[in-house]
Amino acid sequence: MLRSINKQFDGVQALQDVSLVVERGTIHALVGENGAGKSTLGKIIGGAYRPTSGQVLVEGCPVVYSSPRDALADGIALISQEVALVPQRTVIDNVFLGIESARYGFLRGGEMREKYEELTGRSGFYVPPDTLVSSLRIAEQKKVEVLRAVARNARLIVMDEPTAALSAEETQRLFALVRGLKAKGTTIIYVSHFLEEVLSLADTVTVLRNGQLIKTSPVSVETPESLVEAMLGRVISLGFPGKVHPESGAPLVLSVEGLSRSGVFADISFGIRAGEIVGLAGLVGSGRSEVARAIFGADRRTAGVIRLRGEIARIRSPQEAIEAGVALLPESRKLQGLIMKFTAGHNVTLPHLRYVAVGPLVRSRVEYQRTQSLLADLDVRPPDPRKVVADLSGGNQQKVLFAKWLFNRPRVLIADEPTAGVDVGAKRAIYRLIHALAREGMAVLLISSDLGEVLGLAHRVLAMHRGQIVAEFRDPELTEERVMHAIFARDEGGASL
Repeated sequence: MLRSINKQFDGVQALQDVSLVVERGTIHALVGENGAGKSTLGKIIGGAYRPTSGQVLVEGCPVVYSSPRDALADGIALISQEVALVPQRTVIDNVFLGIESARYGFLRGGEMREKYEELTGRSGFYVPPDTLVSSLRIAEQKKVEVLRAVARNARLIVMDEPTAALSAEETQRLFALVRGLKAKGTTIIYVSHFLEEVLSLADTVTVLRNGQLIKTSPVSVETPESLVEAMLGRVISLGFPGKVHPESGAPLVLSVEGLSRSGVFADISFGIRAGEIVGLAGLVGSGRSEVARAIFGADRRTAGVIRLRGEIARIRSPQEAIEAGVALLPESRKLQGLIMKFTAGHNVTLPHLRYVAVGPLVRSRVEYQRTQSLLADLDVRPPDPRKVVADLSGGNQQKVLFAKWLFNRPRVLIADEPTAGVDVGAKRAIYRLIHALAREGMAVLLISSDLGEVLGLAHRVLAMHRGQIVAEFRDPELTEERVMHAIFARDEGGASL
């Protein structure tokens, strides 16, 4: 139970007088816009934050946690939205960190491996136990965090955006695990932006807005539309902008011929015309993000040619890609896209310093004016270039990342997971932005784990499986069923490339 919880950060009221009862053995969802306070509330329950005022009660007894370790000792585990693992330790070390099998001060490795095999079999998630966490992709690190929480036999688990980086198949495995934990009496607090997930998984849902509790109700009486209205305080369309197809004679902006990276992907060939959005669909590990990184010069390619407007582009580094007019919105804004301790303005101008500097000196007034205007145009709240990015909500951080690449308009925008970890209102704004950029003539390569997002925005979809493009779809054959069959390599119905 939470009683009159308040939380302030540097004078900003993140939570205001929130009282909530979570029933034992249920799945209780928290939803709201970025900045609504749901992650803050989850972190208070999990011991990562202490409330400014108010009480946390567990089994009717008041508790005060100084750290997640205190909460864990009380049977409460926190899976935070930000990955919190020890990167230079192995997977198995992270899973059993603090609860290792030991005797007389010596680790019992064989026993830990037996426990790990049992744990992965029970959960449906397997990650090689001896792999360093630092070498894993975000989706694999998320699995490690889930395994770590389950290994502790917690009586309450707070899950903050646990499926944000997972494929559809992995998401279903997580759902099965969560339902199994509930059946054994574990209580789950489930924080998510994916409303369909909430409605299919949770028993109860609580809506937060601007740090205040708006309502708590059984999911059986809610719909995506009713939740969005409560989250935003207004009615909003959940649809995608209407597709406007580029003219048949639109120039080919980007073409990729025989692009390969040994052991990762092979013989990738496709083109994107001005004003066209091309979706790249595939499971996590299919090579879709690696293709994007190779085009941008972040990863070395072993073969293939990249052409821009018909001319061979010698892109061997991100700097060369930027100079050629190619921008990459990476899958993780926090690890690859933004410097969280920098201001919004500094993040935006970092790749474009020559436009705001004279020699080694940055012209602060010019930087402020140009970035403030851009942040305002993208509806970043607040549109203040002096604001530290870490202090912004996820949706506003993502908009700053867009601003970084729109400061000097690129010819090609590669958007990898452009709406990861953002609320429904920010998603809708990003959809409109991508649609508008294409209307202006930009060539867009869209990569997303949300297949509905790809289908809703893209004019064409390329399906990837095990490092190869296996099919291409366009209207009227552009359907979820056809694309799913292709990315799972169960169907040959798609047009061969």
